[in-house]
Amino acid sequence: MNAPSVSRVTRSRFGVLPDGSEVERIVLQYDAGLEASIITYGASLQALLVPDVAGRHDDIVLGHDVFDGYLARRQYFGATVGRYANRIAGGRFMLDGTAVQLAANNGANALHGGLEGFDRRNWRVVRIEDGEHPGVTLAYTSADGEEGYPGTLDVEVTWRLTGPMELSLDMTARTDRPTVVNLTNHSFFNLSGARSGRQILDHHLTVAADHFLAIDAGAIPLPQPPSEVAGTPFDFREGFEVGARIRNEHPQLRVGRGYDHNFCLAPATGEPRFAARLAEPTSGRVLELFTNQPGLQVYSGNFLDGTTGGKGGRLYRQSDAICLEPHAWPDTPNRPDFPTARLAPGEVYRHTTSYRFTHAIQGAIGTQSEVERPRSGQ
Repeated sequence: MNAPSVSRVTRSRFGVLPDGSEVERIVLQYDAGLEASIITYGASLQALLVPDVAGRHDDIVLGHDVFDGYLARRQYFGATVGRYANRIAGGRFMLDGTAVQLAANNGANALHGGLEGFDRRNWRVVRIEDGEHPGVTLAYTSADGEEGYPGTLDVEVTWRLTGPMELSLDMTARTDRPTVVNLTNHSFFNLSGARSGRQILDHHLTVAADHFLAIDAGAIPLPQPPSEVAGTPFDFREGFEVGARIRNEHPQLRVGRGYDHNFCLAPATGEPRFAARLAEPTSGRVLELFTNQPGLQVYSGNFLDGTTGGKGGRLYRQSDAICLEPHAWPDTPNRPDFPTARLAPGEVYRHTTSYRFTHAIQGAIGTQSEVERPRSGQ
């Protein structure tokens, strides 16, 4: 009989900011399963070690081995993104009859919280749980008017190993004035390993979405209803290799330089439901993502250009990773036809995402894993 898994939590210094404040790293570990390293800078997932089908552990998220890399260039590796993940057109919107002007940092648009978003903040450690389900909770208070957003926003992010092969992420936010909130985690996954040198084009992707949002040249959703995935390279309902159709002559692949689009999930019920499955044939690793969010941004690493050195001294290039970002739809504050991202005083914003890992036997990588999967919308 196998010995039961033992969980552990360790805490250490990871780096120092220019103002002298310390960046910490908290490592959550099951000795027979996952090991997740969280840093306070950006409340970021710095490393995630996952066993392959033979039991060998590899780090499957892009990032940096030392803190200086995170300061040198902003690329959102593993970061908590806010106040508003993705884009808001023109960096402005109307809220309760009042015009709100945000900091524009993506041409004329606001992207991922602005010039100094949540990914650039050093979060406070408020709680560490060292028990059967090891976890860490980090907090940040965003001041009224920060990056142009109204209201003081109190945010907490909890990373927890809810099992030997499951990592959960819970985010909450409260405001003292009406505002908009849209948080996500921006991890770059490569199930072959961050140091493997392999691309993710052979990863098999399933997305539980019948529609996606077509975008313009600025990656803002077009002024039209969501587009059907049927008959397009965006149809991942039955699963497909990421690279199989990425070079098809489709106008949306051209404008996004690959996949960089919001997939419209089943209407949110408050409880996590199956959203996506990612499987890699060589390692046998399978990631299943469950979330309570209404959208999933799928980004195929199109703008990794070989100028950033990452883990193990490797240069990150196009298609070296894929992001699966659960969140509200982009530009929702300007689109009353989209699910709302408004938060009022007395309400609690809640985001829950679970990353469940298992293995598939070689040759069956496109099939459902042993994890019981609810149907879309359950």
